[in-house]
Formats: sequence, structure tokens, C-alpha cells
Amino acid sequence: MSKSKELSADLPEWYREGYDNIWLPYTQMKTAPDALPVVGTDGVYLELADGRRLLDGIASWWTACHGYNHPGMKEKMKAQIDRMSHVMLGGLVHEGALDLSRRLAGLLPGDLNHVFFSESGSVSVEIALKMAVQFWLNQGIEGRARFVGFKAGYHGDTSAAMSVGDSDDGMHKAFGGYLQQQYIRALPETAEDLAELEQFLCENRNSIAGVIMEPLIQGAGGMKFHEAEILKGIAEACHKADVLFILDEIFTGFGRTGTMFACEQAEVVPDIICLGKALTAGTVAMAATVATDRVYEAFLSDDPDKAFMHGPTYMANPLACAAANASLDIFEEEPVLDRVKKIEGHLTQSFAQFRDKPGVVDVRVKGAVAVIQLEKIEDTAKMREEFVREGVWVRPLGDVIYVTPALSIEPAQISALTEAIDNVLNRNSWNSF
Repeated sequence: MSKSKELSADLPEWYREGYDNIWLPYTQMKTAPDALPVVGTDGVYLELADGRRLLDGIASWWTACHGYNHPGMKEKMKAQIDRMSHVMLGGLVHEGALDLSRRLAGLLPGDLNHVFFSESGSVSVEIALKMAVQFWLNQGIEGRARFVGFKAGYHGDTSAAMSVGDSDDGMHKAFGGYLQQQYIRALPETAEDLAELEQFLCENRNSIAGVIMEPLIQGAGGMKFHEAEILKGIAEACHKADVLFILDEIFTGFGRTGTMFACEQAEVVPDIICLGKALTAGTVAMAATVATDRVYEAFLSDDPDKAFMHGPTYMANPLACAAANASLDIFEEEPVLDRVKKIEGHLTQSFAQFRDKPGVVDVRVKGAVAVIQLEKIEDTAKMREEFVREGVWVRPLGDVIYVTPALSIEPAQISALTEAIDNVLNRNSWNSF
């Protein structure tokens, strides 16, 4: 019997007719609870087919930085689609792509001046890794094709991106025998750890193309934080060993940690940076890989084989560029980063109550990210259903409950999120999930 025949008659017809054919992400389709039918979005809310409204505590996987349906975003995207929805970037270019490239280069630190667009964060990481390997090859240096990543790191679900994450213990452990073997190390915590990393890089530099990491917060690997001094120390170790330093700011970029880009807090400039998610404020798929002058110039040659041979079909899609430019307009016109500071204060104050709850290991807040780490969560799906009962959309991850709300969230809405978490933890002992 198909699953669609077992669905409630109260569900929309489009849901009952189509649900049997969709394959959802990170989901065991045989046993998982049915996904919720969303029919609209409004500000920081998801509107369900049955009329319920859920306060979105994770901004659609950290993308909707200005909330849903921002009028400025809608206006500029509608105007763009009336002019031109898409044009290939091979041999052609358009105003939106050039404007966005110029603006990103102006916002990023140092000489991160050269923007290569793609459609997803995972692909932007693949592009960064390819750039790093070819950077050395274009200079006649062979053998530097491996990367250093860190435990609890996550950089996407495509092959090379999986290989530089923590594939042994994370969600990609089933693919260990398929992936290229990289150097996956514990993230340094002390000066001694940083010195050991520097020594490792120097000793193995002839095989290493670069080091990749998420700055300040490791996202999908468990929302783990580290200090700016650690980030700065890793950057210095890369510089001393002469290996490329790649930052994955797909999660941390565009105000999430309190500054436009997390690397600003350590005053470091990577050789390559990956951007995505909030780049278009949660409206349309887009990502970017941005390189410094040094990296870019290694590809300039009279030899056509030294060009960077990569080209996503929807690269610099005009509608996506319009969305990204509209989002940057909002950052310029509205006090978004000031809001993040206030959100951080509200989250710090309101989440402090959870420190003394049974089973709570840690509570941590950075910018517009708040995390409650538990000893364990037996059933994240069950806990998610409990949050829906409370009128909020929160997806526990591993052993953590986290919120990454839109940067437009109001104090009363933060209070509602906090109250919902408190109710769930009080109604069920932490180890019942």
C-alpha cells in the first residue's frame, strides 16, 4: 500500500497526491513522521495548511536572515524577473553579477576580490578545494592535493566536501571507504595545540593543498564554538607553513556571529572563503567562492589549460543576484548588526535559565546562535514534534537544541522561543527523547 493512501483526508490534496513521490533530506522515509505542509511564510513564521503558525527558530537552515517576505527583497526580485530571469555566464555577463561581485569584494576583508558563483554551499566548497589544488599545479608544484579538516567539521554533502568533514563519526561515516582520505585533526584548543598543528603542516606541506574550517562556530557538526584567538592561530600556522587557508562561512557569514563575517573577529584574511545560505536571505539558491589576488593570479596565463575549468549551469543566476543585492541593501539601510547584538543579549539572558536543568551539559550563545547541549537526545524527531505542539519550529541536532532565528526577530518572539523550550524540557525529562 502506498503511503499516500494512509495519509489523513484533512491534508491538502497536493500533499496526499505528491507525498509518496518525494524523497526528503536526512530522513528515513519508512519510519519518520510525516513532514508538515507549509502553505505560506510571514516574517518569522511558517504557516501550515491547517491554519497553525509556527515561530521559526532556525530561519530555514540559517538562510532567512531578514525573515520571510521582506518587502524590499520581494520588490527587487519581482522587478528582476520581469527583465531577465536567467542568462548563462559563459561568454556573457550581466549587471547584477558584476554589482554583486564588486559589493562582496568591498565587504570582505583584505584582498578577497575575485568572486566565483555557484548554486549551493556544498558546491562552493568543492570549488574552493579545486582552486586550492590547481593553485599549486599552475605553479608547477605537484603532489599537494590533500587537505586538513577538523573533527566536528561539516562542509556539505557532496564528495570532496564530505571528505574534509568529520566523516568517521558524523552523518557521512557510511562513505568512509568511498571518499578521498584527508587529514582530519582535533580542533586546537591551546597554544600547545596550535604549535603542534603548525609543526604538522610544516612536516607535511608537500602533500597539503590547504586547511579548511568553519570560523568561530562549527555548525552542523554540533554547534561547537571556539575563540577568535584559535582561529587567528590556525591562520598564522597556515601562513608559516605556506599552505592555503580556506574558510567556510556558509553558516557564519552575513551577521550570524555578530559581525558581517566571522573572520573579522580574529582579524584574519583567508586565501579563499566560501559563502552561501544567507547570501540571498533565504529566497533562492546561490553560493560564492571568493579568492584573494594571490590565488586568482595563479590562474592568469597564456596557457588555456591553466584556466579554472568549472562552470555551474546557473552560475550568477540574475534572479539570485537580484536577491543577494537586495539583501546587501538591507544590511546597508537597516541596523541589522546592531539588532544581532541585541539578540545576543536577549538570548544570553533568557537561555541562562537552562544551565541548571537536569541533563544539560552546556549553554552557549554567540551572536544570533544559542545552544543547549544535553547529555543525549534519544529521539530528535519526537522532540521536534514536542516543539511543534508548542508552536515553534526547532530541529534538535545530535545532542543539542539550538536556535538560529532571523536577525529581524523581536524580543517577544525570543521570549516565546525560550518559553517553548522550557515547556518541552519541563514536560519531559531530558532523557525521555
